[in-house]
Amino acid sequence: MSPHNTDPVTVMIALAVVKTLILVVGGAITYFTFKAFRRTHRRELGLLALGFGTVTLGFVLAGLLFEMLEVTLALGILIESLLVLGGFLIIAYSLYVD
Repeated sequence: MSPHNTDPVTVMIALAVVKTLILVVGGAITYFTFKAFRRTHRRELGLLALGFGTVTLGFVLAGLLFEMLEVTLALGILIESLLVLGGFLIIAYSLYVD
């Protein structure tokens, strides 16, 4: 199977499935991290939950912006990348905080 002969509908369906799974798994990680924060009131766990939530939002948002708000794909990917970068910075900071 050549990557150049890929059916666009199949790719869109696969992308929707993968983005949905990212939302479910990222949401679960965010939920359990936030639940741990509420139980312990540890600042680093709160930041970790915020970071995971931001990364998850970033991964899902580009497709939503492109499909629903008719934002250009390049701008959607830029917004996604900025949110993922911000989320990773928050996660890194949460691991550093005492």
